Order: sequence, then structure tokens, then C-alpha cells
Amino acid sequence: MFFIEFSMENIMKTITLTRLGIVGLMMATPVFAHAATEPALAMAQETFFNQLASHCGKAFAGKVVSTDSADAAFRDKALVMHVRECSDTELKIPFHVGDDHSRTWVITKTTQGLRLKHDHRHQDGTEDKVTMYGGDTASVGSSQKQSFPIDQASIDNFMQNGLTKSVTNVWHMEVTPSTFSYLLTRENRHFQVDFDLSQPQPLPPAPWGHE
Repeated sequence: MFFIEFSMENIMKTITLTRLGIVGLMMATPVFAHAATEPALAMAQETFFNQLASHCGKAFAGKVVSTDSADAAFRDKALVMHVRECSDTELKIPFHVGDDHSRTWVITKTTQGLRLKHDHRHQDGTEDKVTMYGGDTASVGSSQKQSFPIDQASIDNFMQNGLTKSVTNVWHMEVTPSTFSYLLTRENRHFQVDFDLSQPQPLPPAPWGHE
């Protein structure tokens, strides 16, 4: 009888220790269920994003190369892009036009591709009524060029603010080892600025609202 009781006691101890061991193992094992994962992009889009990110912290001078009369105001101003803020999923690139520091391009990875938004601010840092407009890529594009057709939220914003000609906008970005190009196209409209990536420039002031 003593032998049986002793054996049962050992068995219960073994079971208890085993349970404690399992609990300890569970407590010691990291939990990754909520770990953030960045969106998986097509190779061409990933390469495009990484090419821009490789210039993080640098600024470059640009010039208007399109010939539309509507671009005259840009031709007489110093144009500077600054790859200012970079993470694994988002790039913020202020576009300075002379003393106007109101514009920042925001390029974000999504589950569908890449997104371009235009963050427009007033000098006091408040948002312009026409801001955060842009669109998402509708195709894979290439490692050197991505296009962003206007999204519905931007169409609504433009319509509310009387910019009816802009509701068919498509924005484009192109990058090579030597040049970055920003383009806006729609019917009867073509705007393009080319930036020389081979000649970094002194850093401009912080864009309005991002000091």
C-alpha cells in the first residue's frame, strides 16, 4: 500500500513539474502575433522605393523641363527636393519652391503597392484646405517609374475647392542613378521637374508644419 502511495505521489509531482515546465516555456517564448510587418511589394516597386530611400538626408536642385505656360512661376524660383524623413514603409520629401516651403511629397507602402500624397501647409503649420491629395499605383510600374492616378478622396477635395480641371490628374515619379523626375499629367497639361542626383545641395529649411 505504501509503495502504491509513494508511486502516486511521484507521479503527481512529475505531472506538476511537467505542467510548470510547459508554463515556463510558454512564458519564456516570445509572442510574435502582433509584430508589425511591412507590406510586401512587387520587386519593381520595392526597388523604386529603395532607390529613393538611398538618398535619405540629402537635398538636390531641380529645374522645370516642361514648356506649359502655367509653369512660368516655377522657372524663376530655386527648386529643391529634400529626402528628409525615411522609414521602411514611408518617405517624406519636401519640395521647396523659392521661399515657399509648403509642399511635402509622402510616399507610402500599402498592401496594394505605393501611394503618393501631397501634404500642403500654411506658414504657421496648419493644413491647407487642399492637402493630402494624390493616389495609389494601379500597376506594378517599373524600378525606374511609378504612376499614381488620382483617388476618389482627392477628386472630392478638388471638386469642393473648385479645381475641376484637376480631377483627372496622374502623378508620376521617375528615378535613375543621376536624375529624379516629378511629373503631373492630364489632358492638355504636362508639368515636369528634373532634379540632379549627382550634386547634393545644402539642406533647405524644414518644411512648414514639419519643424
